[in-house]
Amino acid sequence: MKDVMKSAAAKAAVRFALDEDLAGRAGGRRLDATSEALVPPGRTATGVIFAKGAPCTVSGTTVAKAVFREVSKSTRVEILLPDGSTADPGRPILSFTGDARAILAAERTALNFMQRMCATATLTRKFVDAVRKYGTQILDTRKTTPGLRVFEKYAVLCGGGSNHRMGMYDRILMKDNHRRLWNGGDPDTLDLAVEAARKKFPRLAVEIEVESLRECKSALRAKPEWIMLDNMSPQDMKKCVAMCKGICKTEASGGITLERAAKVAATGVTAISLGCLTHSAPAVDLSLEWSAV
Repeated sequence: MKDVMKSAAAKAAVRFALDEDLAGRAGGRRLDATSEALVPPGRTATGVIFAKGAPCTVSGTTVAKAVFREVSKSTRVEILLPDGSTADPGRPILSFTGDARAILAAERTALNFMQRMCATATLTRKFVDAVRKYGTQILDTRKTTPGLRVFEKYAVLCGGGSNHRMGMYDRILMKDNHRRLWNGGDPDTLDLAVEAARKKFPRLAVEIEVESLRECKSALRAKPEWIMLDNMSPQDMKKCVAMCKGICKTEASGGITLERAAKVAATGVTAISLGCLTHSAPAVDLSLEWSAV
C-alpha cells in the first residue's frame, strides 16, 4: 500500500488545509493567534494522538505527520501504529515532540484529516469482515469529498477494501443516464454501446450498469470487463452472476447496507461497491493530549 503522501495532490491538499486554518500572517509564518498570545516562544512539548470511545482502523498517520512537519520542520513525529492497524481506545497512534506553538497550530488540521480517514477505514473493515468468507471485494465509488478523494480512497485501502476508478478518465462506466442517451435507451442493444465505447477508448476497461436479466444478457454479448448489477434482488443477482461466469466480472451496487452485505456476497458477485464508505462514515473520535510539557 503506497504512502498517500507521495501523491502531489495530497501534498497540495495539506498545504491548502493549513492555509485555510492559519490564513493570517505574522513575520511570514502561518498564524495561530491564540498560541502566539499565550504560549511562550521556544516552549517545547511532547504529545500523542489516540482514539477515544471505540476501536478504529488507523488511517492518515503519514498525513498527520506531513501536517506537523509542514508547520515546523523541527517537529519530530513517530508513528506508533501504522495505517491499517487496529487502535484500541487510549492507545497512542502517533507521538510528536517540538515547538509547542507549532504543534498547536497543526493540531486541528492533523486531527481533521485523521478522524475522517480512520472513519472510512473503520467502516470499510466492517464490510470486508462481513463478506470475508465469500472472497468478495469491497469497492469505493466517486462519491467522495471534492478535493479529498486521494485521502478517502487511500483510507479504503487501509480498511482492506479496493479502489474503483479514480475518476471519469480511467474506466468506461455506462450508467442509466448514459444508456438513455444511447440509441433511445433500448435495453436490447447494450452490446452496441459497449462496442462503441471500446472502439473509442480501446485501452480502458469497459463497465456497464444493468437493472434486469434482459439488460444483462444484452450487454454480455459484447463481453465487457465488468457488469454492474444495480438495485437487483439477490435472486436476480445470482442469475446474472451465472450468466457472466467466465466472461466478465460482476459488481453489485445500490444502497447495500452492512446488514445485507453478506447476503449479496453469497450470490457470487465479484465485488460490492459502496458510496457510504466515503460519504457517510461517522467520524472517529480522536484526541491530542500532552504527555510532557
